[in-house]
Amino acid sequence: MIKISVRNLVEFILREGDIDNRIAGGMDKDAMQMGSRIHRKIQKRMGSNYHAEIPLKIQIPYPGLQIQVEGRADGIIDGEEVVTIDEIKGVLKELHSITEPVPLHQAQAKCYAYIYAKQQQQQSMRVQITYCQMETEELGRFVSEYTMEELEEWFLDLVSQYEKWARFELEWKHVRNTSIKNLEFPFEYRVDQKELVTSVYKTILRKKKLFIQAPTGVGKTMATVFPTVKAMGEGLGEKIFYLTAKTITRTVAEQAFATLKEQKLRIKVITLTAKEKICFMEEAECNPDLCPYAKGHYDRVNDAVFDMLGSTDDMSRENLEKQAKIHRVCPFEMALDVSNWVDAVICDYNYVFDPNAHLRRFFAEGGKGEYLFLIDEAHNLVERGREMYSATLYKEDLLSAKKLVKASDPRLAKRLEECNKQFLALKRECETYQVLDSVSHVALKLMNVMTEMERFLEEERDSKKREEILTLYFGIRSFLNIHERLDENYVIYTELEQGGRFKVKLFCVNPSINLQEFLGQGNSTVFFSATLLPINYYKTLLSVEPEDYAIYAKSPFLAENRLLMIGNDVSTKYTLRSEQMYRKFASYIYEVVKQKNGNYLVFLPSYRFLEDVYTPFWNLLQKETSDKIECIVQSQYMNEEAREIFLENFEEEREGSLVGFCVMGGIFSEGIDLAEDKLIGVMIIGTGLPQVCSEREILKKFFDAKGLPGFDYSYLYPGMNKVLQAAGRVIRTEEDRGMILLLDERFYQNQYRKIFPREWHDVSVCSLEDVKKKVNVFWDKAKESNQNLENI
Repeated sequence: MIKISVRNLVEFILREGDIDNRIAGGMDKDAMQMGSRIHRKIQKRMGSNYHAEIPLKIQIPYPGLQIQVEGRADGIIDGEEVVTIDEIKGVLKELHSITEPVPLHQAQAKCYAYIYAKQQQQQSMRVQITYCQMETEELGRFVSEYTMEELEEWFLDLVSQYEKWARFELEWKHVRNTSIKNLEFPFEYRVDQKELVTSVYKTILRKKKLFIQAPTGVGKTMATVFPTVKAMGEGLGEKIFYLTAKTITRTVAEQAFATLKEQKLRIKVITLTAKEKICFMEEAECNPDLCPYAKGHYDRVNDAVFDMLGSTDDMSRENLEKQAKIHRVCPFEMALDVSNWVDAVICDYNYVFDPNAHLRRFFAEGGKGEYLFLIDEAHNLVERGREMYSATLYKEDLLSAKKLVKASDPRLAKRLEECNKQFLALKRECETYQVLDSVSHVALKLMNVMTEMERFLEEERDSKKREEILTLYFGIRSFLNIHERLDENYVIYTELEQGGRFKVKLFCVNPSINLQEFLGQGNSTVFFSATLLPINYYKTLLSVEPEDYAIYAKSPFLAENRLLMIGNDVSTKYTLRSEQMYRKFASYIYEVVKQKNGNYLVFLPSYRFLEDVYTPFWNLLQKETSDKIECIVQSQYMNEEAREIFLENFEEEREGSLVGFCVMGGIFSEGIDLAEDKLIGVMIIGTGLPQVCSEREILKKFFDAKGLPGFDYSYLYPGMNKVLQAAGRVIRTEEDRGMILLLDERFYQNQYRKIFPREWHDVSVCSLEDVKKKVNVFWDKAKESNQNLENI
């Protein structure tokens, strides 16, 4: 049996026309979270004959197939001769501008009307579309009446258009699952890898969550993908979401699926590419006047998708773009549609979790989707989660918008001025930052602004004005959406920034409940990373279930292949920073690099600190002209091409050494793979602690108040994660040999060492005086070991 929701059926089959980002979209109840609140309010006002949120479903049989259409009617009104189906939509525009119901809204209500009439043997039904203006709560209604025969003819025609899609889904699932039965793990199991595979499978079987601390080299990608595919073949899940924060990890996931396909596995996998990257036009202007692919897109896209699904298992970007050009549709929107029918989706976190960008096809209705989530580099999800569920508005943006429209639209200017005055009052009470109990009064005024913005965006033809107002419109919409989510996991605060800008922020301190809203729609979730330490910290901030599983995989690498030392005679503490200290760091780098030719990375706390250490290091090189040491430095605003050029330096063969200076926590401290002799040493200067700022102090106080270690949660753990990620750049394979030098006396303190991975048990201490000797001993042993291997 194939199931589909009323809403998805209607939107999928009946959509037509152009993609047009110039339409503000206020008619869509998903445009704002407040829609659900309005629903409840209206439903409570109705009498005893009004029945709210009634689940309805019906099965339509076809040869060898049944399609179940299901959903929840907002309201059913009985007590009269003809029963009425009520469909409620919250809108921001003024009701007098709505002259007829939106066809998709009418279609949803007609589906419910047919299902109810069929099951309750009604001869006729009324359909009522109720529009509620969310600022004034004024109601407007459109009522239509249909006979049972009219509804049945219309509904069965609608479902018949979906039959070929349902049949494809059923037949493809059989082909896929048959191919999965004989699938075997494609490699010889590494240390602990089989236990990892078993743990993932059992987690899915029991519908639980699993946290995996998996050091580099464990083979965590295949160890998670393989058992998840096997579980899907046994009916334990219907779709895999492989979620990442970095492009490089998406590539690794693609390779894992490709490797399994070598065993004749039939599986369709798509990687979602950002709109800006996949767009055929020079700029991603999604409207029919500027983009030929946007014009008539919805008239052609279903044929494009069905054609692709039926002709190939290869859902690569290259194939997708080829298909999109043939059918003249938007490749980005087509990819989102294709994702609805494939078995695995590889994508960024935001496609699942971001309330403004998630895949509504899967996550809009809060239902149960039988999804299996694999979350790679899961340590990144804490900060990303905070970003996705927080919202900020600046006073200056409101004032700028007011000035922009003052002459042409006094109504909108007046509403913006009212908000600006509220922000001004808050600014006068704020010296640096101030925590607030509520900003409900601000939210009410912002609702007024949204109503006027809706009207403005529909009327205004000046593209520059529209663009600026539209940007603020989305910012306010996000702010109001997040305002609806406020609970004990949020802190509301105002801040006067150093540049003079004043902001109000709804800060999601603990994103776990918001993440669960989406993870709860799946069967099982596996979080994994090489740096998921301490695991209880990540459990607290990424999950709401204390009984989640957690495992720590052993590193497959021999400890003798790696030299790990703490330089305990240097410090990055603010009170100890000086020219002398910077020269000492430079001397450490110089002494290490001199002992063996090769490629090294040095990670520093900031760009300023990088300059302070790089300058004396460069001076040392000028004095010792016989040393063949090249340097490259990460710059603050590197584009993709500059990053690639930086990394290409490590691929080149050279007689001497290469030292790359980078910022810890930046683009080169995780997600890059420099195996074998491409990198033989990493030096990490400082403990990675974030700079003291208002937001970090808010975090500290929040967790202290919860009885948790506030300093650790706000500074220590995020800082040490950056250190562990940077250290993970060296030793990428079992043959690699390399060294890690931690340059800050604080690393030797217990509070830092207790976060060290288990495989760091052999850490030793050095000073500038003896680092040369210890490094030499290590490389001499490595050379001797290599010679012994060659003689075997």
